[in-house]
Amino acid sequence: MSDWNRQVIEEFRGNGGRVGGPFEGADLLLLTSTGRKTGEPRTTPLGYMADGDRLLVFASNAGQPHDPAWYHNVRADPRVTVEVGTETFEGVALPVEGEERDRLYARQGERVPAYAEYQRQTSRVIPVVAVHRGHLEGRGAAIGDELIRIHDDLRARLADLRADVDAFYAGSRDVPDLARQLREHCVSVCGVLGEHHDNEEGRAFPRLEAEFPGLAPVIGRLRREHVAVTANRLRLQAMLDDPGSCDPGRVRAELDRMTAELDAHFAYEEEQLRALMNAVGPLWRRP
Repeated sequence: MSDWNRQVIEEFRGNGGRVGGPFEGADLLLLTSTGRKTGEPRTTPLGYMADGDRLLVFASNAGQPHDPAWYHNVRADPRVTVEVGTETFEGVALPVEGEERDRLYARQGERVPAYAEYQRQTSRVIPVVAVHRGHLEGRGAAIGDELIRIHDDLRARLADLRADVDAFYAGSRDVPDLARQLREHCVSVCGVLGEHHDNEEGRAFPRLEAEFPGLAPVIGRLRREHVAVTANRLRLQAMLDDPGSCDPGRVRAELDRMTAELDAHFAYEEEQLRALMNAVGPLWRRP
């Protein structure tokens, strides 16, 4: 921590959230995040703008060409502690994307012209982060880690299905039991995948959209990819209803394409949602 930040933090805490100097009269809060490399708490003074029940902070870094450390911290673990005035609360810090980000940053630039100048000074799009209030308890209900376990299980099932396809076409396609086993394996894998996505569409996504509107672009992309995944698995199931009559190269190519698209889909979902879902898990699992 710099001596400058340390001085501001001490003054803030010693004067009920008020500071003098260049920050006198400004809307200022203290954001404590978890260092993504050290795992230690890191406190940063930040200007903010209230927006309904959430507080918005801006990763301006005074117009420098790189994002500040605190922003990388909350991308890795969105659980934060906020001090504003004499109040301290725990919450979740999520980036705001797209048009909403542009609108909110422009509003802050009108309120505090320095922020408009920061954006003019750098080619990067300065992130806007919304802090949502909510008491968070540890990592006991790590829904994000469960998501990865589900994905890993599906990856393994697809690898096994690919091995079965290779074994089927390397052996006799006329053996009824082999064809039946391959069909049943395909139905099982596709069924688990469909159930997983149905659960996300019916439960997780609507709740995330309602509680964290800034996630709309992420959820929108995941929904579109679900539609493509459904089409892929139905096409694969149709092929393997009668595997003996299908061209082996076509079946392998279809399965490989489906696997590659799913890998990309899973990787994006894990990157965007794992840390958040680990953070909100204790809230969602309360009676």
